Amino acid sequence: MSLQGTVAIVTGSGRGLGRAYAHGLAAAGAAVVVNDLDGDVAKDTVESIVSKGGRAVAEVAPVGTSDVAEALVQRAVSEFGRLDVMVTNAGALRDKTLRNTTDEDFDLVVGSHLRGTFTCGRAAVDQFRQQGDGGRLILVGSPAGQRASFGQTAYSASKGAIVAMMRTWAAECKKLDVTVNAIIPTALTRMVATIPGLGELVEKAEAGEPIPEKARRIGLGTPDDVSPLVVYLASKASSHVTGQAIAVGGDRIALWTHPSEVHEQFSAGGWTPQSVDDVFSAALASELQDYTPKPLDL
Repeated sequence: MSLQGTVAIVTGSGRGLGRAYAHGLAAAGAAVVVNDLDGDVAKDTVESIVSKGGRAVAEVAPVGTSDVAEALVQRAVSEFGRLDVMVTNAGALRDKTLRNTTDEDFDLVVGSHLRGTFTCGRAAVDQFRQQGDGGRLILVGSPAGQRASFGQTAYSASKGAIVAMMRTWAAECKKLDVTVNAIIPTALTRMVATIPGLGELVEKAEAGEPIPEKARRIGLGTPDDVSPLVVYLASKASSHVTGQAIAVGGDRIALWTHPSEVHEQFSAGGWTPQSVDDVFSAALASELQDYTPKPLDL
């Protein structure tokens, strides 16, 4: 699945999943603008790509503002002549329960994840429009944005909003031949090491040891297990795939449903508080949705 002649930006690609995305795209032939706020890890990612015969440059900056988004796009154009793929991976974490989340915590997380995705996506689409031959937006969501994730108020809000924004962008960008999808990745990285039962698996993954088949079957693998989906979505082969939230990890790929109504009731002439109570106590009682994540079966 060749990406020869294409140019990609991957935000937050100095470490972890973002680094794996950058490596996967470069290995498929794309020139990559590596972005991170840590100059040392961005440089290291670039050097590791170049050492394997790939093409990459680093743009060190924290995503969020329009200025940074436009600078990323202009770096791609000035270094490699165009832009074909934008992967919006960057974002900060401040994991705290609601009562402990400060305004500053919330603004940092939402500003990096959600605003960073918005500004980078907008700048990329502006460039795609100028070029006139389509493009690929690959937004990065999270299971935390799809279901409850205790202690991640700001992160869950950001990731849920990113998936909602993806659907709107897919509708708006269809006429431009720009596909827009969100990946919902899972991988054994340091970000999940504190989840009960995963610390030992993360240590094994970081040491290069085999990950048990049972873990891989439920979506727990390495960052490199996620990058093939990114490469596919960046390619011409995926031109018919847009507006989708796609889970990926380990040996597993799955599609998340679009939100939809699951049951309806009618009351002739409208509702009263009592009739609402009646319907929630009877017809709707068995239809209430589970909001908690499934326990890990390891």
